Formats: sequence, structure tokens, C-alpha cells
Amino acid sequence: MCPQKMRSPSSCRRSGQTQKHCNDLAILALVAAVAAAPQSNPEEIQILRYESDNDGLGTYHFAYEQSDHSAREEQGELKNFGGEEEEAVVMRGSYTWLGPDGVNYTVNYVADENGFQPTIDQGPGGAVPAGVVASLLG
Repeated sequence: MCPQKMRSPSSCRRSGQTQKHCNDLAILALVAAVAAAPQSNPEEIQILRYESDNDGLGTYHFAYEQSDHSAREEQGELKNFGGEEEEAVVMRGSYTWLGPDGVNYTVNYVADENGFQPTIDQGPGGAVPAGVVASLLG
């Protein structure tokens, strides 16, 4: 804001000195916002593997793996369940992440005419948190 009491949006235009103060304050606010922005982390998560294939007709496959031990893979294909009105993409896939407890969790799933059907696997180290199970099963 301007150093003088503002009564209208044009009050900063009354004198060159006041306009300079307004500009200085605007620049200072911009510099403060930039300085407060999160700094880049030299250990940013890197994509280690990425694959993607889509035939444009309902069949696809994609996969990625990241340096934070997370990964995802999915494939799908258009299936006909009895007529043109009964077509849907059937998906099968998995995603994996390293939990804060140091355990690798993997969700394998199928999504088809019977809905989303996940199964959860985990590496050694503990049980699947109840919140994870509840969020996956609805």
C-alpha cells in the first residue's frame, strides 16, 4: 500500500514522490514473495523409468518408477459386455510407495464391470494402516 492514506485507487498518482513510494513497496512485496517461495531441493524426486503406449482405440499401458521408491503401472483395454451400450475399459494395475514407517506398500487392482477391486501387499515391518484400507475400500 502507499505510504499516504488512500482514499481512492488513483491517490497514488498525485505526485511523483508518492508514486515512487508505491512502486518501491510493490517491488519490495514482490521480492519478499519470491524469497518466501520454497527453494528447490537438490534431492528432488527423479523419474527413473517411464513408459506409455496408447493405441487410441481403448487399449493402453503406462508405467513409471521414481527415485522415492514409488511406482505405478496400469494397462487397460476396451471390452464389450454384450452390446455397444455395454462397452467399458477394463483396467489392471498396481502402485507402490515407501511408507513413513519404511515399509513398501503395493496396491494391486482390477477395475471392471464388478467395480474397483484392490488388494494390498506390504513388505516386512507392520500392518497396513486402517486409514489406508478404509480409503481404498470406500
